[in-house]
Amino acid sequence: MLINTYNRPDKVFISGKGMKLYDEADSEYLDLVSGVAVNSLGHCHPEIIKTIKKQSEKLLHISNLYHTAEQSELAEKLVGLSDHDKVFFCNSGTEAVEAALKIARKYGKLKAHGKSKILYMKDSFHGRTMGALSVTGQSKYQNEFKPLIGGTEQCEFNNLNDIIKKMSGACAIIVEPIQGEAGLIKAEVKFLKKLRELCDKWNCLLIFDEIQCGAGRSGSFFAYEKFGVIPDVVCMAKGLGGGIPIGAVLVNEKADIFVPGDHGTTFGGNAFACAVGNTVLTELVDKGILYTVDKKAELLKGKLELLKKEFDLIEEVRGIGLLQGLKLNENPGNFIKYALKNNVLLVGAGDNVVRIIPPLNVEVGEIEEIYIVLKNIFQGFKGEK
Repeated sequence: MLINTYNRPDKVFISGKGMKLYDEADSEYLDLVSGVAVNSLGHCHPEIIKTIKKQSEKLLHISNLYHTAEQSELAEKLVGLSDHDKVFFCNSGTEAVEAALKIARKYGKLKAHGKSKILYMKDSFHGRTMGALSVTGQSKYQNEFKPLIGGTEQCEFNNLNDIIKKMSGACAIIVEPIQGEAGLIKAEVKFLKKLRELCDKWNCLLIFDEIQCGAGRSGSFFAYEKFGVIPDVVCMAKGLGGGIPIGAVLVNEKADIFVPGDHGTTFGGNAFACAVGNTVLTELVDKGILYTVDKKAELLKGKLELLKKEFDLIEEVRGIGLLQGLKLNENPGNFIKYALKNNVLLVGAGDNVVRIIPPLNVEVGEIEEIYIVLKNIFQGFKGEK
């Protein structure tokens, strides 16, 4: 019945609570995928449920032809947390990237002598629509859909010399502070700082894709804060909605170039999604969950390092905040399947990495549970082999 776009396992999940999921037989699973960094407060957080019930009886959608209090409140919160001035709301990370690319092209045309080239990084992942795909540095996602959108050029990640050689004609550089789908590979601080300098020198925009690593996942609300580099444009989504679809593009004064008619969205930033986004931010920021992430991330990383010492299958622990990963010395597909058979949900990434993505409100005791469960999985997998 469904178009075959995902290789789904033969499981049907019915409900969830916190880090736990339950299938049709009411079997319990430990969810270390969190909707691929979407469920920032876990499954069915009581405050999100409360907001959903309340907002559903109040207002769902009226279109962006009109203001809503919920959208204005969320915009004000995001601007207040950021170094940026304006927000555009959409429905997903890919849509956020598409908006950012349009901002870049218009900026180049009007403010940078008609420059139109957009530089992107090898092994990056920015989405599956044609624009986002055209700045995604992985040919396996691109090949069947060529020709892609022109005027883009791939650069080596963390290679300043390669960037410098390709700056001529560029209106923007798009980069992930940490390449999630490539295997949780962090940008070097000096690399991002140099990109900032180059964009200022060459009059082009610096775009950060924080779709996976943003919204508190890194330990600061915006990942760029961890690197000490302020981009002109920030793309975010995933954890911002805690499970409800929402994306956002933040721009500084330099990149605030759209006027009515330049871009739009039917559902983006509707009252329902923004109400939930406001609740997520209240829990993360006002109630302080965000300020516990660094400490919990340190504890989780320590536990993963213990696993590395215990099992030769693990080559490296890598990641940032509560976006951690285990690089294995073989393709992790069979390991992930074995984990699912043993009621643990894991997700892979490039470079043989298994991502460990708990909700941001994970408790200290739950981190110990993660360690014990993963240890048992590794032991069982080793024995099975």
